[in-house]
Amino acid sequence: MKTQIGIFAALGMLLAPLAAHAGEATTVLDVHHAYCALCPSIVKKTLEHVKGVANVTVGQADANGDMLATIKFNDAQASPAAMIKATTGQGYPAEIAKRTNG
Repeated sequence: MKTQIGIFAALGMLLAPLAAHAGEATTVLDVHHAYCALCPSIVKKTLEHVKGVANVTVGQADANGDMLATIKFNDAQASPAAMIKATTGQGYPAEIAKRTNG
C-alpha cells in the first residue's frame, strides 16, 4: 500500500510541471471567403468542434468576405494551426489576424 502511494506521489510530481504549462489562451483568426449570411455560424460551429476550444466569437464579414474570429482555448489541447486547418477544411481559409478590428 505504501509503495502504491509513493508511486502515485512521484507520478504527480513528474506531471505537475506539464500541467503548469497548460492554460487558457486566446487567438484571433482572420477568416476568408465568408460571403454568405450563414458563413459566420458555420465558422463558429467549425471552431467549436476543435478539441480544447472553450469559446468562439465571430464578427460579421466585411465586403471582401473577411471576418475575425476570436477563440479562447486550452493550449494543451488545441492550437491556432488546428483551428486554421478546421476552417480551411470547410472552405474558409484563415490565418492569425494581423488586424484587430473589422
